[in-house]
Formats: sequence, structure tokens, C-alpha cells
Amino acid sequence: METLSSFTTGDGVRIAYRYDGDAALPTLILSNSIGTTLHMWDAQIPALSRTYRVLRYDTRGHGASGAPQGAYSLDRLGRDVVELMDALSIGRAHFLGLSLGGIIGQWLGVHAPDRIDRLVLANTSGYLGPAPQWDERIAATLQAPDMTDTAATFLGNWFPAAMLQAGGPVIDTFRAMLLTTDRHGLAGAFAAVRDMDLRRTAALIDRPTLVIAGRDDTVTAASHGERIAATVPGAKLVVLPAVHLSNVERPAEFLDAVLTFLAQRDR
Repeated sequence: METLSSFTTGDGVRIAYRYDGDAALPTLILSNSIGTTLHMWDAQIPALSRTYRVLRYDTRGHGASGAPQGAYSLDRLGRDVVELMDALSIGRAHFLGLSLGGIIGQWLGVHAPDRIDRLVLANTSGYLGPAPQWDERIAATLQAPDMTDTAATFLGNWFPAAMLQAGGPVIDTFRAMLLTTDRHGLAGAFAAVRDMDLRRTAALIDRPTLVIAGRDDTVTAASHGERIAATVPGAKLVVLPAVHLSNVERPAEFLDAVLTFLAQRDR
């Protein structure tokens, strides 16, 4: 069984994390999407850890991290990352987040720019309102007998139909992540997404930024990525022929875009 390290946040929540790569390399932090764990990045680790010391963590409410009941705020999710960096004596790092991880990345770019070198925001959005739809999802999640229906909905939003129908180890892995997600953790994260609106404040991000969007993404539409790229000064946009988990569906193109961007010198 895998052994993860952990630290405790200022509000008493355990956050699980792991390192891959040589300690002498620059740090790259990876932040997972809602409904997944740090293992959503497994396929990218061999390539990324050749050049970076890769730090992955389970977002609060997910995986081996604590899942307190009640609404989470984006501010709290962002401070979890800052506190993790403080606990590990990391002054600055590159940051790559997908979906919810990309929302957290935007928060860091706005509120903790001194801690970020280069920022990659994948399959994400600055706003996913209106609020009532999230209230309905929160209620349904907390009232459901198990995570079966929730998992089916997520998988349908994450992968193209042909890939989903074919099944296989990748789909099985992500289904298992969803089925074992704590319902209170998922509901808490839904609340953070419900309440966030970064459409204007993203203009304050001054770190070199790459936005990756999925052409066929129905969760965070390509137009959302385009808006972020148009709002963040100097941001670069890459649109991949993918749905939501572009790192899984288009791993080679995803890695090429990320590694090429991270290797560039800061402007």
C-alpha cells in the first residue's frame, strides 16, 4: 500500500502529498481536479520528474486528505497550497492545476504571486455559475445512497464517449477514484466552485501563464480557457482536441505543451 506524507493545515485538516524526482531540481506542484486524487497525474510523472521535483497533493476533501463537513472556500483551498509550501520550505515553485486545480492556480496567481514561478491552468474556468445549480448538486451528493450515479456523471463529462465505452484500466482507475471520494469532501469543493468568480481578478496575475483548453470540453468549455488567456496579461493559449481530462486523453500533446512552456525563461 502506498505511503503518503502529510501535514496539518492551520485549521486542523490533514493534507496528503508525495514527492517524485531529485531534490535538487526545481519544484513543480500539481493540483488535481475535483473528484480525483493526486494519482490523476500518474502517467505524467515519469516525464515531469526528469526535469522537476514534482510535488503532488490531494486537495482537501479528496483522496487521503481530510474531508471536513461544510462548504470550502477558494481562499482556504489556496491557502492549503501556501501552507504546504511553507511546511516543506518551498519559497517558489511552478504550478500546474487542472479544473479545480486550475481554479486554485488562478487564486495563487492573484493572491500569492511571490510563491509562483510559472503557472499552467488546464481545463479550467474563472466562473462556473449560477449558484442554484451547485446548490442542487451539493444536495444531491449528500442525499445519494452512494457515489455510483455521481461517478457515472463525472466520467461522462470527463472522457469522449468512445473512450468511455471501450473501458479499460484508465477508466477503471478514475471510476474507482470517484467511488471512493468522500461525499462531504465533494460537496465542500462544489461550494468553493459555486462561490468563486475570477473573471475580473485574473487580470491581476502577473506570472508567466499557459492556459490549456479542451476543444470538446463540456465542463470548462474552451471559451472559458480563451477568456482566461485573454484576461491574464501575456498568457499563452493551447487548445487540445480533448474533453475535460486533457492530460489523460492527449498525454503526449499535453506534456509537450507543459514542458515547452516551463522550460522558457521568465519574461
